[in-house]
Amino acid sequence: MKPNFTLRLRVFNLNCWGIPFLSKHRADRLKRLGDFLNMESFDLALLEEVWSEQDFQYLRQKLLPTYPAAHYFRSGIIGSGLCVFSKHPIQEFTQHVFTLNGYPYMIHHCDWFCGKAVGLLVLHLSGLVLNAYVTHLHAEYNRQKDIYLAHRVAQAWELAQFIHHTSKKADVVLLCGDLNLHPKDLGCRLLKEWTGLHDAYLETRDFKGSEEGCTMVPKNCYVKHQELGPFPLGIRIDYILYKAVSGLYISCKTFKTTTGHDPYSGPPFSDHEALMATLCVRHSPPQHNPSPTHGPAESSPLTSVLREAWAEVDQGMAQAHWWATMAGYAVGLGLLLLALLCALVAGGWMREAALLLWTPNVGLVLGAGAFYLFHVQEAKGLCKTRAELQHVLGRAREAQDLGPESQPALLLGQQERDRAEEQ
Repeated sequence: MKPNFTLRLRVFNLNCWGIPFLSKHRADRLKRLGDFLNMESFDLALLEEVWSEQDFQYLRQKLLPTYPAAHYFRSGIIGSGLCVFSKHPIQEFTQHVFTLNGYPYMIHHCDWFCGKAVGLLVLHLSGLVLNAYVTHLHAEYNRQKDIYLAHRVAQAWELAQFIHHTSKKADVVLLCGDLNLHPKDLGCRLLKEWTGLHDAYLETRDFKGSEEGCTMVPKNCYVKHQELGPFPLGIRIDYILYKAVSGLYISCKTFKTTTGHDPYSGPPFSDHEALMATLCVRHSPPQHNPSPTHGPAESSPLTSVLREAWAEVDQGMAQAHWWATMAGYAVGLGLLLLALLCALVAGGWMREAALLLWTPNVGLVLGAGAFYLFHVQEAKGLCKTRAELQHVLGRAREAQDLGPESQPALLLGQQERDRAEEQ
C-alpha cells in the first residue's frame, strides 16, 4: 500500500420491517428500496428484518448488476432476517446465534422464534481486510418494565465478544444494525467500551437527517406514537459503528438518515429510518486521533459499565432460577396428583372423575416441565455471561493495581497483542 493510500467506503443500513402478511406495503417498499440501492451504488448494503427468504431472492435478482455478492443469514425457526449486498467479492462469511433471545411462551413477541444473530462478512479492499458485521438484538417492548433487559445486555456482551475474537486479523471493523438500544443504554455503552467502536453519527463532520439522528420518528407514517413512549422527537436505536487498527485512521465524512420518507420525498422504506455513511480510511493518523489509550482515567468507564452489566445479568440469573424453582414445584405437584389419580382409578374410587382429571394433569406436568427446562437453560446462559464479565472485571482490577503501564496489555490493548501474535 502507498503511504498516501486512502480508501472510501459508502455504507447503507436499514431495518426493512419485512414481516410477511403483517407489514404494510411490503412489496412496494422493497421495490423502491431496490431501485434506490441500484441508483446509489453503495459499497455495502446491510439489511435487517428481511424475514422472508423470497424477499431476499427478489432483492438479490434486482440488485445483481450493481451488487454481485450477497448473503442471507439463516437461523432459528423464522430466520435471523439479516442479509447483505456487496459490490466487492465476499471472501468469508459466518454467523453467531445469540444464546439468549427472549421466551418461547411470549408468542406475541416472536423474538425467540427468530434466532436473532450477528452475521460476519470478510472483504479484501485495496489490500486491507474489512470485517463487516450486521446484527439485530432483542426488541424493547416496555421501557418501564423491561423483562428482556438481562437478555439484551447478554446479547450486547456476546456481540462485543464475537467482534473481539473474530476481528484480530482485520484492518477495519464495521458494525451495522438495529441494536434496539438507546445511545446511553447499558448494552450500548458496554458494546462501545469493550470493542472501542466509534459511532458514525457522533463522529461525522457532515450530518443531514432527522433530529438527533433518530431512526424511528413520529413523521414516519408506519410508526405508532405509543412505540416512541416518552420520546416525542423519536428514538435512535439503529447504528453504524466502526474502528481501524493502529497505523490507520478512519473517519466518517458524511452521515445521513432519511426523515420519515424516502430520500426523494416518497413514502418511507420502512418504519425505521435508513442510515447512509461515507467512511474514509488512510495511513498516518494525526496526533488528535481519538483512539483511546486506556490509561488510568480511560479505564474507569469500562470498569464501571462492566460492573453495571454484571449486576444486571446477576439479577436476571436470580430471576431465572426463581422461575425454574417454581416450575419444578409445579412438576412435582402434577406428578403427585397423577399418582393420586392412578390410585383412585385402581381402587375403583371416583373412577370417572379421576379419568376426567388425568388429561389436564398430564398437560400440567408437560407444560411445567418445558417451562423448567427453558429457565434452567436461561440461567446457565446468564451464568456464562456473568462468569465472562467477572473475569474481565478481575483483569481490570489487576490493571489498576499494577499501574498504567500494564493496562493496555491487560485490558483492551490486549486485542492488538493477540492480533500481532496471530500474524
